Amino acid sequence: MAASLNQGNGDLAEVHEINVTPFIDVILVLLIIFMVAAPLATVDIAVDLPASNAQPQPRPDKPVYLTVKPDLSLSVGNETVGRSALPGALDASTSGQKDTRIFLRADKLVPYGEVMQVMNMLRSAGYLKVALVGMEQASSP
Repeated sequence: MAASLNQGNGDLAEVHEINVTPFIDVILVLLIIFMVAAPLATVDIAVDLPASNAQPQPRPDKPVYLTVKPDLSLSVGNETVGRSALPGALDASTSGQKDTRIFLRADKLVPYGEVMQVMNMLRSAGYLKVALVGMEQASSP
């Protein structure tokens, strides 16, 4: 049994309906992509950092401490120095040895940006070995 699809006049009838199936498929694929990618793009993670209870390292015989005080002034050892005089004061404290480790400590109230500026000053002065000093917490059993 054969059927003829030709209506005789050769014109195809216009379809006035929108085929939404491909559109829905594309939308669902995009939805899945965004659902997978959105958690990966999140950078804002709240982290409560713990205190360190590692064994303290032995200190050198004569450590060089650089202190950032709450009023953002700097001290090398017990001597207050200006920011412009910092390289000279460090050279005097380390006898010009640029590979000496500088122990950097800052008050809790000092903004992180200020600590980074001091570290940049140390790097530009040639001191690349910087140790950050913090309060040691006794290990709990």
